[in-house]
Amino acid sequence: MAVDNGLEAWIRLEQTAGVGPETARKLLAAFGLPENIFAAGYSALRALVSDRIALALTTAPSRETKALIERSLEWADQPGNRILTLADTDYPALLLDIPDPPIVLYTKGRIELLHATSLAVVGSRNATAQGLSNAAKFAETITQAGIHTVSGLALGIDSAAHDGSLRSYQLQAGGASTVAVIGTGIDIVYPARNRDLAHRIAQDGCIVSEYPLGMPAMATNFPRRNRIISGLARGTLVVEAAAQSGSLITARMAAEQGREVFAIPGSIHSPLSKGCHQLIKQGAKLVESAEDILEELTNFIGRRNPPLAVGGKISTPGKSDDPLLACMGFEAIDANTLSLLSGLDAASLAAQLMCLELEGAVEMLPGGTYRRIA
Repeated sequence: MAVDNGLEAWIRLEQTAGVGPETARKLLAAFGLPENIFAAGYSALRALVSDRIALALTTAPSRETKALIERSLEWADQPGNRILTLADTDYPALLLDIPDPPIVLYTKGRIELLHATSLAVVGSRNATAQGLSNAAKFAETITQAGIHTVSGLALGIDSAAHDGSLRSYQLQAGGASTVAVIGTGIDIVYPARNRDLAHRIAQDGCIVSEYPLGMPAMATNFPRRNRIISGLARGTLVVEAAAQSGSLITARMAAEQGREVFAIPGSIHSPLSKGCHQLIKQGAKLVESAEDILEELTNFIGRRNPPLAVGGKISTPGKSDDPLLACMGFEAIDANTLSLLSGLDAASLAAQLMCLELEGAVEMLPGGTYRRIA
């Protein structure tokens, strides 16, 4: 049996009938950790939730739930596997900014990717040859620039984007890679044709799911997981999409989350261009090259974290007016983003960060990100 570390109560809460993310957050805000929720008693719970949910929370978990918890803990004890909760310091900070972050995330692979600057790349499952080529090439170039990609492991554009990023990762023998957000349990590969791709992502990237082990592919799960795809990224690129496409849901969620939306235009005669053209009419950035995205994404990050002075000149580390501290802000930020904003090369940036750490102005967080604390 794996070490629990409180996960049993989190999984039990997730599995309680009627308790979705919104209800769970309301209960957690009132009682703290899940253990406190289950110990609160019917009357205290009834003040916040319905009779049905209060009764479910005060009833012992079923045999099936107990078995699922045991399987989940055993799964989490295997190398490369993690179950992250809202209380976990490794929980992706960007997801905390979206309206309904999942209370539990099942991850397989390099969880540090969940804290780094990323671009979501989405599009049609029935993409054209040109669309597949565009997705792969854009993803490869973006990844070469040190920005990870996020997609949904579906056939078509998703697969091409994942593959392009993995190709870049292999060519550079490391660096940025790709994250797959899936709509099934993390122990299931869907579609089955992407089994080899999923194994490669698990090794060199990261796979993420909010659904419990064993959850099969269900139509309602995939639109819902799209909020995580857009939520993990600083922006979303739509490569090809029909007028009624799930990719447009992801783009809408990205806009609602305050992220950038990009779209590649196409022929006015192609049904798979209509979704992209619709987005562009609504204000999405029209892009013709990966460089267009890199420029806009850097500007977008810069608006959230003010850039350094022109020329990237750094004052003496540790001073209250240090431009690098101003650049960082008080949210977690990865070294690649800092390098883009500051104009510093990797060696100079590392030296500056080390000085700031020693002076207590900056702390290094799990996953290799940094945060200003003074």
